[in-house]
Amino acid sequence: MASAAAPDQSPRPVRFGILGCASIARKLARAMLLAPGAAVAAVGSRSEEKARLFAADNGLDAATTRLHGSYEALLDDPDVDAVYLPLPTSLHVRWATAAAVRGKHVLLEKPTALCAADLDAILAACDAAGVQFMDSTMWMHHPRTAKMRELVDGKEAIGDIKVINSVFSFRANEDFLQNDIRVKPDLDALGSLGDVGWYCIRAILWAVDYELPKTVIALRDPVKNRAGVLLACGATLYWADGKTATFNCSFLTNLTMDVTLVGTNGTLHLTDFVIPYEEKSAEFCVASKSNFAKLHTGWDPLPSKHVVTTDLPQEALMVQEFARLVQNIRDAGGNPEGKWPAITRKTQVVLDAVKASIDKGSEPIEVAS
Repeated sequence: MASAAAPDQSPRPVRFGILGCASIARKLARAMLLAPGAAVAAVGSRSEEKARLFAADNGLDAATTRLHGSYEALLDDPDVDAVYLPLPTSLHVRWATAAAVRGKHVLLEKPTALCAADLDAILAACDAAGVQFMDSTMWMHHPRTAKMRELVDGKEAIGDIKVINSVFSFRANEDFLQNDIRVKPDLDALGSLGDVGWYCIRAILWAVDYELPKTVIALRDPVKNRAGVLLACGATLYWADGKTATFNCSFLTNLTMDVTLVGTNGTLHLTDFVIPYEEKSAEFCVASKSNFAKLHTGWDPLPSKHVVTTDLPQEALMVQEFARLVQNIRDAGGNPEGKWPAITRKTQVVLDAVKASIDKGSEPIEVAS
């Protein structure tokens, strides 16, 4: 086992290998340069030339970043502690399990798998190898999310949550709709459900502290391309105690990232939940104990605006937290944090139920516990 850092030294950085040069990997490469405790040690692609171009385009140090012309070579690199894996979803099982078997900690792009059974194979490999698993749902790591959690859990302002609505959409151009991996059945067969619906489902589960719904019913008439991949869809989730949540996700409508939580005492709104409007400042609004003003001419009291600032963008905070967990395992003999794989699996289970309901013409689907 690697020796721990001396008390007066900061821990050795976690050495990341970027496995695949997808466009989202550019954002994570920047995050790794910004995040304390992280360093980009290697880039692996299907050709060394592609890895070299990626490194040059993203400001990675040519002297310290090793370039690998295959995914296997990166996984065999002894100086890589962890891999960030932004490959198409259909390749996740193969390469995430291969990374875990080689003792690499796994930061996996979402959607994490095509189905819960595939995800379970990945999580089992990580568990057997004693490596940390985390999916890259970045907004989970923004301090705004922690502030909202505090407010929701406090009950006073919001009360018991009864209704949740979420929308994540963007208007894709024709090139995207024809050529992007997210519309190809052999690469990312979940389409908009996996790409943007994942965030809506996660936000809903986050709001109810990850209590799984009892039943899921997909909204009727989802939009699919000629290959049968989802371009727009949605669903309503039902809990045994009467809570409901509805989400819509689409590649066909204006950029929208809304979450609304409606409780017995108040309502929480945010309109940029996946990617804040600004990197260093994010806000949300709360209407609490709302009533009509005199003669019903307005509201009393007015909603309050809450602003949360951060020195690092949320993706860098995610990398920082993942690196901290890896350092605890690598340097202090700690165990992997089980919270993150558990949250991922619940998101996947609900996503699976939505997909099953879509495939069965919006039949109700019971959610496996």
